[in-house]
Amino acid sequence: MPDGVNLLADHYTPAGTDRPPVVLIRSPYGRRGLFGWMYGRGFAKNGFQVVIQSCRGGFGSGGLADPLGDEHDDGLATIAWMRAQPWYGGAFAMFGPSYLGYAQWAVAPYAGPELKAMATQITASQFRDAAYVGGAFALESALSWTTLTDALSRRFGGTALLRAPRRTRRAVLSGRPMAELDLVSAGRPLRFYQDLLAHHADPAAPYWSKRDFSPAVADVEAAVTMLGGWYDVFLPWQLKDYLALRAAGRRPYLTIGPWYHVDRRHTRPSMREALTWFRAHLLDDPSGLRRSPVRLYVTGAGEWRDFPDWPVPGMRSVAWHLRAGFNLTPEGPERSEPDAFRYDPAHPTPVLGGPVLLADSRPRDQRRLERRRDVLVYTSPRLTDDTELIGPVTAVLYLRSSTPYIDAVVRLCDVHPSGASYNLAEGVRRVSPADGDGVRRVEVELWPVAHRFRRGHQIRVHVAAGAYPTIARNPGTAAPLGEPALMVPADIEVFHSPDHPSAVVLPQV
Repeated sequence: MPDGVNLLADHYTPAGTDRPPVVLIRSPYGRRGLFGWMYGRGFAKNGFQVVIQSCRGGFGSGGLADPLGDEHDDGLATIAWMRAQPWYGGAFAMFGPSYLGYAQWAVAPYAGPELKAMATQITASQFRDAAYVGGAFALESALSWTTLTDALSRRFGGTALLRAPRRTRRAVLSGRPMAELDLVSAGRPLRFYQDLLAHHADPAAPYWSKRDFSPAVADVEAAVTMLGGWYDVFLPWQLKDYLALRAAGRRPYLTIGPWYHVDRRHTRPSMREALTWFRAHLLDDPSGLRRSPVRLYVTGAGEWRDFPDWPVPGMRSVAWHLRAGFNLTPEGPERSEPDAFRYDPAHPTPVLGGPVLLADSRPRDQRRLERRRDVLVYTSPRLTDDTELIGPVTAVLYLRSSTPYIDAVVRLCDVHPSGASYNLAEGVRRVSPADGDGVRRVEVELWPVAHRFRRGHQIRVHVAAGAYPTIARNPGTAAPLGEPALMVPADIEVFHSPDHPSAVVLPQV
């Protein structure tokens, strides 16, 4: 590196070839073992050279790890080094999921025309918005990842993926102040966790300006294929990267399956699609490419479907209104009194399932949560026909609260004839005095969906003010994130009248 630090890399090359294209992979999780077997050997036996590099501060590479902060400079220096090697033939691609995908976006707009292709999975060009989803701190994911990366750097780090979620769960249930949870999960302060608490969600902060590559996504000229999961923590921002490329006239490919972040089931599709993509764009073999650039798995229907673009053609946004009696219908609301509940941050509303980084995020039966008094539940009549939703989901709520500082949590569920209620998508929005006083209009962006509600099922919507520990509890005050704060309960009213038509906006096709 230009500062004199040495980063270690392994180089794989297929026998009997003369300087074939290179697949560059930069990883904070090591180079060998499973990574080397799947990616090093996997790409090399299909005709590509492979360079797998350990990021700064881990697995033998020098320097101190500064998560997200060094991937731009170190990535470009690595590309410059690679170009100077006698085995380099003038063309390369990049590959990798999660942080490895972020490392791709950190250099892709600046790598030059020799970068021919990228294969990114369950990732995005910036992680800030996923760390502060809707302005609320994504506590469980942030703490579990920092605990994981710390454990990987220690002896016997190979079991870190198993231990980190358990230690995180123990920490968030410990009752300790949020600024001390890393002491419980890891046994020592974790720099990146403390940085997240200190810098919070301000995208203009210098801390984030060097870690956010979303403004330059439209400048990427390499061919990009993306793979995501409906239950992945990064899906909303991965789709924003897709839309940025489309707006710039690019033609990326997009695949979204019924996967969560650490789901092993997307490993083989990731490798298979990357090989097809790299053959097409580095070896002039487009024979394996599918005709339609967008392929989505429709949950509830249990089938894959191809489309020309995202959002899919034929989608229309339909408002399903919250109504008196805890009903949910496409018809507009009538005059009615608001529904009310109390949120107590000292006993925060828990969460069942939903997208988190290091846990199984597949839908779970929500009936236990729906019995709580701090969760309002609105349900449609039984559907007389199959109803498909494919696209973005939003909610518009009209709220009044006894304290101006609250979180608005909205969840979309599929209620089966048996009564089981499975979560499909959720979203949160942190509300502050900037949203006004009195009755406030609050818009919440939920995870996107591709789902078929079968005939006889019901559509259900939750409204709450907490989802702990997925998001940190809101103390009901303006106390900075991580600092001790007085816990102020909030009495919250949800309006559903012609003047204040609270609704969830669904992408019906």
